[in-house]
Amino acid sequence: MKPEKDLSQYDILAVDDVPLNLILLDKMLSRFNIKIRKASNGLEAMREIIAKKPDLVILDLIMPLMDGFEVLQHVREKPELSDLRIIVLSALNKNEDIVRAYNYGTNDFITKPIIFEKLINSIDNQLKLIK
Repeated sequence: MKPEKDLSQYDILAVDDVPLNLILLDKMLSRFNIKIRKASNGLEAMREIIAKKPDLVILDLIMPLMDGFEVLQHVREKPELSDLRIIVLSALNKNEDIVRAYNYGTNDFITKPIIFEKLINSIDNQLKLIK
């Protein structure tokens, strides 16, 4: 699977408290010359987002200090971030968790373990929607 456009130009922030997950994500996405910024928890993610708004956030939900639901809530409360594209990538797979994430403002929800083709399709689709 090859994305429809060159994704190397985009600023993508990946947020996960498990360092191995960030390493794996970085290796998977580097196949398409996608470079990611990394944050290891929700507080760090919010600092990164406010310092330099990314084009896309790939966000885990289960994290210490500030979980992904809280990140979604804080991002969607800020008018200047309302158009930020967010893909939740989580081990949570119950319907109520998925619905809750959409209610909090995620643009897509992908469950772990990662199906790479699904993730790259979602990234490609979300980046197409950037104005």
